[in-house]
Order: sequence, then C-alpha cells, then structure tokens
Amino acid sequence: MRALLLLVFLLTPLAGCDRLGIPDPAKDAAARDEEGKAIGGACRQSGRALEDCFTLNPGANKAAVFNGWKDMNDYMTQNKIETVKPELTPTLLNAKHAEATPAAGSEPKAEDEQSGAEDDATDKRAAARAAARKRRQEARQQSEPH
Repeated sequence: MRALLLLVFLLTPLAGCDRLGIPDPAKDAAARDEEGKAIGGACRQSGRALEDCFTLNPGANKAAVFNGWKDMNDYMTQNKIETVKPELTPTLLNAKHAEATPAAGSEPKAEDEQSGAEDDATDKRAAARAAARKRRQEARQQSEPH
C-alpha cells in the first residue's frame, strides 16, 4: 500500500508533462490551424491568389489558409499596406529551371530567360554587397593607426 502511494505521488507531476511523447490531438489541431493561418497570411501579403496558395501548400488546412488570407487582406486594406513581392525565387522554380536547362545550340524558353534575368539580378546584388564590404574594410584599414 505504501509503495502504491509513493508511486502515485511520484507520477502525479508527470501527468501533464509534454515530454512523455503522448500525442495531444487538441494541441496538434491548434498547431495545424495556426500554421494554415500563417500560410494564408503570407500568401496574401506576397500578393498570391488564394487558389495559388492552396496549390503551393496542398497539405495545409484549406479553411485555416482561407481565414489567414482573409484576415491579412482585411488588415492590409485597413492599413493601406501594399503587397511585398518576394525577392528570392522559390525552390520549385529553381528545380524546374535546372531540369529545363536547354541543350547546347537550342533556343532558351521565355521562362528560362526570365529566370536567367532574376539570376543576373541576384548576381549583381551579390557583387554590389561584396564591393561595399571591400570598401568598408579598406576604409577601416585606412582609419586604423599603423
């Protein structure tokens, strides 16, 4: 009897512990709902159509994605916020670009030309950052007493 009471006393604090690995369906559902809302809000802020958002995130809860998209739309309308176009190309586009690389001597497709222009712009930004970094280093070296 005493051992049973001791066991109950020791295991009681662990009853609410999340580290036991026992799944909690309510927490999992709430996390999926919040993730869907975040996805929908991000899609709206970047100017994506709701249908595109559904297509790009097939595993997300569509109702939650819609609620997030709608909430962000209302927020952006109230505060007169413009959409923010992403500067980085999505991973899927990079993968398609790698697969669709034209063979030597063939004409590039319009998609490849656009993607190539984006790559050139990215290369130019990287070169500008490197040049600015070099100028800062040179300025620091000149200002240091020798």
